[in-house]
Amino acid sequence: MDAGSDTGSDDADADWRLHGVRVVHADELDVNTPQTPGMDRAAAITTARAGAEKLWAGTVTIHPDAKTGAHHHGPLESVIYVVSGRARMRWGERLEFVAEAGPGDFIYVPPFVPHQEINASPDAPLSCVVVRSGQKPVVVNLDLPDVDANPEQVHWVDDIHPEP
Repeated sequence: MDAGSDTGSDDADADWRLHGVRVVHADELDVNTPQTPGMDRAAAITTARAGAEKLWAGTVTIHPDAKTGAHHHGPLESVIYVVSGRARMRWGERLEFVAEAGPGDFIYVPPFVPHQEINASPDAPLSCVVVRSGQKPVVVNLDLPDVDANPEQVHWVDDIHPEP
């Protein structure tokens, strides 16, 4: 077998029809997943729906001018892709930091980071796709009594894109 035809599978008799690509249609999403006040989550890619072992993916909709309760996802990493609308993210022990993202932007949320999603639009829903690094539906809703009234605006800063 040449390198171009190697599938990387140890099972030469794999039934790719049953154990290959899965499509989960929009009307097949599972809303029976842990929720946070202010948002509607629906699971798409899970072990039960697609056979995924290491990822969870789904959708999140936040209604106009709404915000979620503060929460975190335990040891899981999360990636949020903004499909439409304007996302305002707050994070920190007192939600003391804030950043915004729009359609086509990605948001990364590290493990255990307290955060809150806010729909920055008063009249349009915020629609996102969420991917997490594990299958456990970890959602730890938090009661943060001392939320910062004036969060610090944070711009994406890294070694490649320094702050202006």
